[in-house]
Amino acid sequence: MLLVSNSSSAQEDKQYLITATTLHWNMNNEDFSMDEWKAVEKEYLDKVVKRTLYHWSRILMHYFTADNTELILVTTYESWDAIEKAGAKEEELVKAAWPDEKARNAFFEKKANYYAHNHSDEIYSTFPGAKIPKENFDKPMLYYIRESTFAYPKDGNKKEFTDLRNQYLNAVILKNDYIKAYYPNVHAWGADNTKFTEVFVVESLGDIEKALDKNGELFKANWNTDEKAKEFNKKAGKYFSGAHGDYIYRLVPELSK
Repeated sequence: MLLVSNSSSAQEDKQYLITATTLHWNMNNEDFSMDEWKAVEKEYLDKVVKRTLYHWSRILMHYFTADNTELILVTTYESWDAIEKAGAKEEELVKAAWPDEKARNAFFEKKANYYAHNHSDEIYSTFPGAKIPKENFDKPMLYYIRESTFAYPKDGNKKEFTDLRNQYLNAVILKNDYIKAYYPNVHAWGADNTKFTEVFVVESLGDIEKALDKNGELFKANWNTDEKAKEFNKKAGKYFSGAHGDYIYRLVPELSK
């Protein structure tokens, strides 16, 4: 049942492209200060990121994942053209913000010292059905990420899949007040083109459990007999392999565009 929470046509269905860059802390940085790191990134945010072609930008930190050194820089763009032009625009803004080369090099050396050299990149495409908050979150919300894998049933079709998603969205996701935002995304460029990623934004770790319990309650209220529930789950479940992975990250609200 939970695997079919890939909803449709909620608050915004315009398609965006999302780059997700996984960074890692420099574990050899003996002078690390979280406040100083935030100050450096905030300076870059104000002078560069907020003036770029990014639609919005977020930094997520490890909370419950396999690697406690990771951070994810999530950036959303209006189009491929915006991605292609972003690098040049960013370089232009950097030179304008730090016109003195010596000062510019010093700033970026300080910024780079917080991170290890290795990183990885993925590009996703937004999927219809996002539940969009009206404003940026002002506290460290938790981002519960579920990665599922598409199956490709011979008896499946786009119309049925879309209808099932819409049913679940309207009956469950949009009615669940514990879910403050919801972002479904599909692969656009990266290692696995069958990946389907759902992001559920909640206020606390306890609210993840409450949100899942509420999903179950809402599901049972809408599909209120065993026969109806089994029929829906059978139809919806065939579009997914049944395997999934779970990750929890924490938003750094001060560093959001």
